[in-house]
Amino acid sequence: MIVTIVGGGPIGSAIAQELAARPHITEIRVCDAKSRPLKSLANQISDRRVHSYQINAKDRNGLFSVAEGSSCIVAATDPSVNPMLASLAVELGAHFCDNGGSDDIARQVLQLHEPAKGRGVWVVPNCGLSPGLVEILCLYGVEKFDTARTARIRVGNLPLAPEDPFNFRLSTSAHKVVEDYSHHAHVIVDGEIESVEPLSNIEHVFFREPFGLLEAFSTAGSVVLLAGALSDRVQELDLKTITWPGHADHMKFVLGLGFGESKNIDIRTHLTYRDILVRAMQKHLGGMHKDAVLVRVLVSGIRDGQEQTMVLEMIDTFDDETGMSAMRRCTGIPAAIITDMLITGQIDGGGASPPEQAIDKSMFLTLLGERGLHVSETWYDGSVNITDQTEHQGTAV
Repeated sequence: MIVTIVGGGPIGSAIAQELAARPHITEIRVCDAKSRPLKSLANQISDRRVHSYQINAKDRNGLFSVAEGSSCIVAATDPSVNPMLASLAVELGAHFCDNGGSDDIARQVLQLHEPAKGRGVWVVPNCGLSPGLVEILCLYGVEKFDTARTARIRVGNLPLAPEDPFNFRLSTSAHKVVEDYSHHAHVIVDGEIESVEPLSNIEHVFFREPFGLLEAFSTAGSVVLLAGALSDRVQELDLKTITWPGHADHMKFVLGLGFGESKNIDIRTHLTYRDILVRAMQKHLGGMHKDAVLVRVLVSGIRDGQEQTMVLEMIDTFDDETGMSAMRRCTGIPAAIITDMLITGQIDGGGASPPEQAIDKSMFLTLLGERGLHVSETWYDGSVNITDQTEHQGTAV
């Protein structure tokens, strides 16, 4: 079994490391346009099955030659090329998965349903942390109820040593952060899909020490596909990003000055205000740092004739022994698990679908725990609050 990974950066290399732990995978081909990430990959993974190729993700013909014979193509690069890579995978008779992008990109990928079904392969976008893991947890929870009413998702990547003024560091693309903070978020209110302003609906949410009281707010993300799937199943659905307190107001100020706009700053340059902001964020907020990923999913409704609430929670922190960030683990491990489920035939048929609607979610959670990402599942009588000001209010059952 051969897997081709397009993108050899932090997430692509994390996926490669995870796949290298599976002896039934005979070869892992990692492609990147730059030599530096490929050299870094060689230093991280000493395995003869891992081979590097310096090739641009937009070079379809070159990638066709490299990926030929692959069981799956995994996209861990600029999301704008995901539709092309998915189409290439179908043409080669290979499965495909990616780490997610915008809603529009995911929709383009999902348009390959009929061609993929005809080839007997799966095209599965949004297989990272968010989108990906959190949507799987949410739908897993909803399916536990006879009638689910409310589903709430809270997820964030926090620096373990926050610094003023932003109390924030980049663990993913600065472009994606600005996109998520600039576009409307989708929610379900009273059974109807609505859009809300980004960086709005700020709430305080409590996690055990050393985190304590944090803040969460609406961001774009890619929950719109989940909202579509749940619009006739729940009355309330929202997703909020968790950060250290104060971050949302700081970013509102910066974006309010127009630094998120895609307008040229001057007729004499092609640079936009957003370009300047992205470069500044990369310079001042990028780089190596110790981090944590926090996830909480709450679903409430009727189960066995009673009002109950289920809370799923996961906390992962920087691994001092391996030097791997929590964000790399929590994005790379889900993608690697789904890739392995695809190539080992654990998902029957073929087509195009987000992972929460295609995979066995209970099996996924078991495999996630085996790789060190443990999700706790707690049930309560009645309703509890997602913000959890101290510990969960109510009686566990």
